[in-house]
Amino acid sequence: MPDGSPQPVPFSVSPSALAQVAEIAAAQGRPGAGLRLAVEAGGCSGFQYKFDLADAPEAEDLVVDGRVFIDPVSLDLLRGAELDWADELIGAHFRVRNPVAASGCGCGVSFSV
Repeated sequence: MPDGSPQPVPFSVSPSALAQVAEIAAAQGRPGAGLRLAVEAGGCSGFQYKFDLADAPEAEDLVVDGRVFIDPVSLDLLRGAELDWADELIGAHFRVRNPVAASGCGCGVSFSV
C-alpha cells in the first residue's frame, strides 16, 4: 500500500557514464543506442558485469536515463547500484558501485554477494 514516501531508486547512472554511453554509441555509428548492463555467473568472485551496446531495450528491461538497459534478473543483483565512468591513470572504464556486492576482485569486474 503506497504511503506517499519516495521509493528507492533501483539503479542510477552518473552524468559522466551517461555521456560516455552517448559518445561510444556515436563513435560506433549508432547514436540512438544504449548500454546493456547484465550480471552473469563467472569471474574470479562468482558474478561478473557484462557491458554491450544495444539498439533498443528488451520488453522487460529497466531503462535508466533512456540509455542504460538492465534485465530483471540482473537488476536483483544491481538494486541500489550506480554506474559510473572512471578515467584513471590505469585506464578508462565503466565502474559499478554495488551495495549488494560483499566482495570483489581487484579489477572491479567481478563480485560476490
